[in-house]
Amino acid sequence: MVPILFHPAYEASLPEGHRFPMHKFGRLAEILVERGLVPEGFERPEPASAELLSLAHDRSYVDAVLGQTLSPDVERTIGFRCDEGVVARSRASSGGTLAAARLALAHGLAGSAAGGSHHARRDGGRGFCVFNDVAIAALALKREGAVQRALVVDLDVHQGDGTAECLSGETDLFTLSIHAEQNYPNPKVPGDLDIGLPDDLGDAGYLAVLEAQLPPLIEAFAPDLVFYNAGVDPHRDDRLGRLCLSDEGLMARDRFVIEQARRRGIPLVTVIGGGYDTDVAALAARHALVFEAMAAFA
Repeated sequence: MVPILFHPAYEASLPEGHRFPMHKFGRLAEILVERGLVPEGFERPEPASAELLSLAHDRSYVDAVLGQTLSPDVERTIGFRCDEGVVARSRASSGGTLAAARLALAHGLAGSAAGGSHHARRDGGRGFCVFNDVAIAALALKREGAVQRALVVDLDVHQGDGTAECLSGETDLFTLSIHAEQNYPNPKVPGDLDIGLPDDLGDAGYLAVLEAQLPPLIEAFAPDLVFYNAGVDPHRDDRLGRLCLSDEGLMARDRFVIEQARRRGIPLVTVIGGGYDTDVAALAARHALVFEAMAAFA
């Protein structure tokens, strides 16, 4: 089976009524167990150290997060009060993405049941993102020589501004973002290839764009590893999305991305990215789709 990372700290406590659906992480873990996708149990990551986090972020910001001394203005920009639980979650999620990437390099496929915090920039977090786990993992693997080139395929409904900024100047770490053009963030930070989609685009139109763009990019760039941000906020029922994909559309998207990597023998690591719904069970089930898709290629 495909190795999947989970840590109890992935789910922190938030104030009652907070609009970030934190409980989706625990429910996702339960669904993955119920569906037999982790028969030998989850892999458990080590939380990221300050040194690791500082590969993508200013050390002063990292120290302020870990020391729980962020200003209220910065915490408002992030959307969380960075208390002990949120700090532990952010460290575990970053460590989980790196550990999953290492397992993908060893086994071909792996995933973390968190991650995809793509709005966090060098100087600070934004949009419910404290640390940019994918940028951290990509930079760590590149620095240690585990990969020479990595491709970030970001299909969250929001543009991956933080990842683009954190990896700017890294010509061997390529960012592709396919997102709703009129959605957050504004302004956007240009990545290597940004494709903004019109509001209300459905399955057929979305998949046509993906199928036209991804194969030639993979062929031309020839990465050693693909990071796949499989955000489910392009779903038609998502509270913060502006696209209209169905469950079937999300599954077709996930299978296509995974197939493009695996048919070329390129390892792929998945993170779950964004997804926002008051029905946490339905939301967690959407996030489970990518893990089902990976299992089909194991």
